[in-house]
Amino acid sequence: MTASYNGLPVPSNGAGITYSNGRYQVPDNPIVPFIEGDGTGRDIWKASVRVFDAAVEKAYRGKRRVAWYEIFAGEKAKAKFNNWLPDDSVNAIREFRVAIKGPLTTPVGGGIRSLNVALRQLLDLYACVRPVKYYKGTPSPVKNPERMNVVIYRENTEDVYAGIEWEQGTPEAAKLIDFLNKEMLKGGRKQVRLDSGVGIKPMSVTGTKRLVRMAIKFALESGRKSVTLVHKGNIQKFTEGAFRKWGYELATEEFRDKVVTERESWIIDNKDKNSSLSVEQNANLVEPGLEFATEEFRQTVNKEVKSVLDFIYATHGKGAWKKKLMINDRIADSIFQQVVTRADEYSVLATPNLNGDYISDACAAQIGGLGIAPGANIGDGYACFEATHGTAPKYADKDVINPSSVILSGVMMFRFLGWKEAADLIEQGLERTIEQKKVTYDFERLMEGATKVKTSEFANYIIENMGAALLTAAD
Repeated sequence: MTASYNGLPVPSNGAGITYSNGRYQVPDNPIVPFIEGDGTGRDIWKASVRVFDAAVEKAYRGKRRVAWYEIFAGEKAKAKFNNWLPDDSVNAIREFRVAIKGPLTTPVGGGIRSLNVALRQLLDLYACVRPVKYYKGTPSPVKNPERMNVVIYRENTEDVYAGIEWEQGTPEAAKLIDFLNKEMLKGGRKQVRLDSGVGIKPMSVTGTKRLVRMAIKFALESGRKSVTLVHKGNIQKFTEGAFRKWGYELATEEFRDKVVTERESWIIDNKDKNSSLSVEQNANLVEPGLEFATEEFRQTVNKEVKSVLDFIYATHGKGAWKKKLMINDRIADSIFQQVVTRADEYSVLATPNLNGDYISDACAAQIGGLGIAPGANIGDGYACFEATHGTAPKYADKDVINPSSVILSGVMMFRFLGWKEAADLIEQGLERTIEQKKVTYDFERLMEGATKVKTSEFANYIIENMGAALLTAAD
C-alpha cells in the first residue's frame, strides 16, 4: 500500500478494498477516499459524513467503521496543487477501489473539459448508475410519484460523450464534409450542408454489451422484474438500433436460462393458451397484419416463432417465462411519456449515453429533483459514488443546501459494499425526516406546514430518526 497521496498519509486504522474474479472483498474497516466537492459540496459533505458514520455505528456497534481519506479535485485541488485533478487523486481511487464525491466545478476557459467525465474516462467507469425512487412526503409535480422506482444504467464512454466533433467553418469540418459528400454519400440524394458543424457518435459492441451485462446482473441479483433497452433505433439504425440489437444478443447469449424477451413471451404465451396453434397462426398473432406483408417477411417471422418454440419452450413454456427477467425495448421519445403515465411498468433501464442523460433527470424531476437523486459511476473493479447536481456556489458555506443527493449516494455505496443494514437505516431516517416536514429550503417552499432547517440540522434529524427506526425494528 502506498504511504500517502497528495502529501496526506493513508489512514493507518483502515484496510484497502480488493477486487478479484469480478467481486469486491470488503474489510470491516475499509479506506474510502472522498472528494468533498466545490461550492455547496463543503456543507453537504460535513452533513453527509456524520450521517454515514452514525448509521455504521448504529448498525454494527463498533464492529465496522469507514476510514475516510480525503483526496482532491476541483477548486480545492487547483488552489493546493495548481491542478484540477491531480494524478495522486486518481491513483488513490485506483488503489482503494471505491470512492465518493460531492459536486465539482467544470473549469471555464480551457483546460480540462469536465472533471466528472475525466474521472470516468481515466478509470473506465463505463456505467453511470442512477436509482430514482420516491420517498414519502417529498414534494412532487405528479399525482402518483410512488410509482417511480427505477434504476437507470447509462453507458458512460461512447455516444455523444466520446466528443468527436468539428466546428463549423474550420478546415477540418470542411475536409470531413467534402469526404462525406463526395465519397460516402456519392450518388445519393442526401448531402451534408457545407456550413455545418459535424459530430460523430460511436457506439460499439463492447461498450453496449458490458453496460447491458451490468444492468442485467443487477436486475437478477436485486429481484427486479425487467430490463428495458432505451434507444432511437427507428431513425439511427446502425448506432441506436445496434444498441438494441446487441443488448438482446447479450441477454440471450449469456443469460438464456434466466431471461425472456418480450417477443419470446408473446410466442410462448400464445402456445401456452393454445397448444394446437400452428407456427403460422402464432406468427399472425405476434405480427398483426402479417398476411399483407411480403413473403420474405412472413417467412422471417415464421422462422423466428419456430426457433423460439424449438429452443426454449421446454424451459420457458407452461408459464415458466413469467418467472424470468423480462428483456424489452422502447423508443427513447416514447419512454419519456411512459415514465410519467405508467412508471410502475419499468424497473431497470439500460441506455446509450445521451438518452440516459435525459431520462435520468426527467425521472428525478418526479420524485423531488436532483437534490434527492443519487448516482454512481461504476466499472470493472472501480466505483465512484457522487452527487448528481451542480455546485450552486452562491449558496456555498451558508448551511442551507439539501444534502440528500450525496447522502443517498452513500446509501448506494453501502449497498455496493454489502453493508445493507447501514443503508437501510439512512433511508429510513431520511424518509421519516421528510415525513416530519423538517426539510431544507428547496423542499420547505413546496410543502405546506414544513419547517425550514439548515443542512447540518437536517443531518441531525436523520440521525435521530435512525434511532426511531431501530426501536421500531426491535418492537
